[in-house]
This record gives sequence, structure tokens and C-alpha cells, in this order.
Amino acid sequence: MQHTAPAVRPPTARDAKRAGITAFVGTTIEWFDFYIYGSASALVLGKVFFADVPPAVGTLAAFATFWVGFLARPLGGLIFGHYGDRHGRKKALITTLVMMGTATFCVGLLPGYAQIGAAAPVLLVLLRMVQGVAMGGEWGGAVLIATEYAPPKRKLLYGAFAQQGSPVGNLLATLAFLGIARLPDAAFESWGWRVPFLASAVLVAVGLVIRLRLAETPEMLAVLERRQTAKLPIKVVFTRYPLLVALGVLAGTAGVAITYIKTTFALSWATSDIGFDRTTFLTVISLTLVVQVVVQPFGAVLASKWPVKKAVLWMLMPEFVVLPLMFVLCATGNFWLAVLGMGLATFPHAMYYAALAGILARVFPVEVRYTGMSLSYQLCTTLFAGTAPIVAQYLLSASGSIWPVVGLGLGYTAVTLLGVLPLLARTGEPSPAVTARAATPV
Repeated sequence: MQHTAPAVRPPTARDAKRAGITAFVGTTIEWFDFYIYGSASALVLGKVFFADVPPAVGTLAAFATFWVGFLARPLGGLIFGHYGDRHGRKKALITTLVMMGTATFCVGLLPGYAQIGAAAPVLLVLLRMVQGVAMGGEWGGAVLIATEYAPPKRKLLYGAFAQQGSPVGNLLATLAFLGIARLPDAAFESWGWRVPFLASAVLVAVGLVIRLRLAETPEMLAVLERRQTAKLPIKVVFTRYPLLVALGVLAGTAGVAITYIKTTFALSWATSDIGFDRTTFLTVISLTLVVQVVVQPFGAVLASKWPVKKAVLWMLMPEFVVLPLMFVLCATGNFWLAVLGMGLATFPHAMYYAALAGILARVFPVEVRYTGMSLSYQLCTTLFAGTAPIVAQYLLSASGSIWPVVGLGLGYTAVTLLGVLPLLARTGEPSPAVTARAATPV
């Protein structure tokens, strides 16, 4: 007699909202931990951990350690994608949160170059790698917690819950550094910068309590009860969906890379070349992030109400105008013009970022979804987002002009369009036939 798995209770509207809020809170905490490293690398890590080189080289070295986190993110996507597709989303997300919190706290305790010499930057790189692995596993699972609880016609909208954690986490990280940036330089460089890293332990504890209370997603429970998990999800993804992975990598570019040009690189550029002090420009970034928090969800709303292709074009095309304008206005050295430029340039990529999660979540069938979307997104962050500050800094140093950096940002937008438009033409909600094929153990 064929065994029939018990039916999984369909999620209620309350379940979906609770899952969305859980995804938002968890990603906010993880992004806070990840982003405080970016602020620290722009302001102080070069001085503390690379004290034996000229300041400009130290900044480049600090940005290089910043990139290490992105290099490790595809590994995290593979490890936790495999685990999440085999054993469930919830267990993977609890592990990523603990890893991220531990690594971040340890960075706050790490002695500098003056205390332990070359061991300091080595340990810094190792801890940044742990952060990267955790972040690589976090994003896909958080998106799936939100979208797999969501009603079928609202998955794009609910994916924005997880995406909203990025600007809110970034805002909290920037505000944390804004608060301590008022310290005298000696205090800031010796102990002040460590405070946000150590304080993150409290946020991680809150996040764990919330995540432990959430049940596994109904879609994944159904797969587990039918015993239809893929034996090796990465093999399924690479053998059946390599083109979708490649297009997904390109599709994420503007949503992830331009943020780091506007925050991590711009913070260093504005304080080193334009004449802004760190407190003033951190305030500029904070106000810009408030704009992002407010406008970003409308991207998911737009993509839910319009044809997705039309919504994507309306969201991304203005970037070709507002990004150059941002750098022109920031270069004036005027606080309010900088706020205006940064705020306007936030609209396109932020709104697109809100829709990106839902777009990638519908590309792959449930049995390999965690692995497929994590691999696409994390490879994108490694190739484009993690390299953005160091490439931008190199272009600025080599040319003495900000315009090559502007060209880099516009190139990211063009690459995104080259990926997302063909991706949308090839994908939609997976059909039962596709899902059944992917469910076959490999």
C-alpha cells in the first residue's frame, strides 16, 4: 500500500504576516552586523589593522578585507542552501544567526596591529569570512521564510519583508557609528569603533528568540513529509538550471552593488577628498537610508500590480540620470545638496531591490530553491557588490576623477538589465511538471 503523507495545514494570513515580520527582524540583525564592518572599513580599520602602510593603502587593504566577506558568501549559500533544501529553512537560519553574531562580537574584541602584529589582520580576515558564510546562508532562507508562507499571488510582495532588513540594518549600523563618531580621534580609534560590534550580541539574542518560535514553511514541510528532497541540490541546479543561475547573477547587480558605492565608498571619498567630516557625511547617509526604508517597499508593490518587466524598466532606467547627479551634488561639499543627490539616487536601485527577492524566489522549484536562489544572489554579491568599494577606490586613485566611478555605477545598471529581462522572459511560477522533475532524488 502506498503511504500517503498527512496534509500540511495551509498557512493563514496571520501565519504569513508573522513569517514576514520574522524574516524582516532576522535579516535586519544580520545586515546590521554585516554593514557595521563596511562603515568601520571606511573609517578606521585601515588605521587599526594596517598601521604600517600609508593611509590610502590602508584604506584599500581594509576594503579588501571587506570584500573577503563577499568572497565567502557563495560558500555560505552552498552550505546552507544544501542544508535548507534537505532539512528545512528554520534550522539553517538559526545557525546563520549564531555564526554571524559570534563573528561580529569577536571582531569587537580583536586586538589591533600595534598589539599583536600581523596576526591582527589575519584574524580579522578569518572573522570576516565567517560573517560572509553566515550572510551567504541567511539571505535565501529569510526570503523563503517570507515567500513560502505567502499567498500565491502575493509572493513578490512578501519577499520585500526580507529585503527591508537590508536598509534598516544599514541605517542602524550607520546610526551606531554616527553616535560614536563624535568621540575624539584617539578614543574612536582605540575603543569607540568596537562598541557597535560588541552591542550586536543583544540584537542577536532577540533575533534567536523570534526565530525559534517560527515553524518550518508549509511548502518545505510538504516536501519533507513526501520525502522528495533532492539528494544533492547543487547538482540539480547546475545540471538543469545553469542559465537561470547565470541570469540571476546579472539580475541582482544594481540591487546590491550600487548600495556599496553610495555608502561604503562614498563615505571614504567624501571624508577624504571632498572635505566632509565623518559625522556630517554619516548624517547624509543616515537620511538617505531613511529615504530607502520608506520608498523601497513600493518596488514590490509596483511589481505586484504591473507586469514585472514593465515595473523593472520603470524602476531602473532613472538610475542613468540620478546616479551621475548624485556625485555632482555631493562634490559641491554642501550638506543639503548631498542629501538631495543621495536621496534621489536611492529610488531606482532600492525599489528594484525590493522586487528582486520575489523574482529570484520564483525562478527555482521548491526542492532546490534555497540553493538556486542563494547561489545566484551570492555569486552576484561576490563579483559585483563586494568589489564595488575597492574597484571604485582604485578608479578614483588611478584617474584622480570621480567620473570613472560614475561609469562603474551605470555599468552595474546596464548589466542588471541584461540579466533580468531575459530571466523574466524565461521564468514564472514553476509548473507542477517542473517541480516533479526537480523532486527526483539526484
